[in-house]
Amino acid sequence: MSDYSIADLRLNYTRQQLIETNVAPDPFQQFQAWFDEALQANIVEPNAMTLATVGADGLPSARMVLLKGVDAQGFVFYTNYESRKAQDLAANPAAVLVFWWAPLERQVRIEGRVEKVSATETETYFHSRPQASQLGAWASDQSRVIPDREFLEHRLQQLTEQYQDQTIPRPDFWGGYRVIPTQIEFWQGRPSRLHDRLLYRRETDHWAIARLSP
Repeated sequence: MSDYSIADLRLNYTRQQLIETNVAPDPFQQFQAWFDEALQANIVEPNAMTLATVGADGLPSARMVLLKGVDAQGFVFYTNYESRKAQDLAANPAAVLVFWWAPLERQVRIEGRVEKVSATETETYFHSRPQASQLGAWASDQSRVIPDREFLEHRLQQLTEQYQDQTIPRPDFWGGYRVIPTQIEFWQGRPSRLHDRLLYRRETDHWAIARLSP
């Protein structure tokens, strides 16, 4: 047995505060400011985020993915269109993203509807990836059962030989999604579990900001 209690594991957050007068009126600007600070803090893969979806069976599912683009339209990630997450999004095109930047004691939670990015945008990104990542997209039948690790490595070797000294085409089953937010919450850890929570909610022609109780 371990000599510690999981129930006793906790930190008292004291680093910063989140005040209405100090945030941007636009949540994308606020996200960019926080993301830049995460980069400056040398956080490993600050673009790593939890993606939560709900399938046709009503059951939730979550996994880590990497943010690959953000602008005023939304937050972009790429995946296999035959994966479980893609099947969930086909049945229920809505998702939640969560970023957790522990050294800064910060969390960002994004809720919104989801749509596929354009084929042109997907092509541009796919061909910007390292060759090994392009081959990996072809090699993986994502979320499907395979016999063993050797099966996957053999498939990758076959593809490496097939496309040696050639441009690797993008698989039709691989592409991007954009999460178009309806609300974005910024969370800053504070002492005594009285955290700061500011919620941006999309209105007709602006973003409304509200403070939530922790």
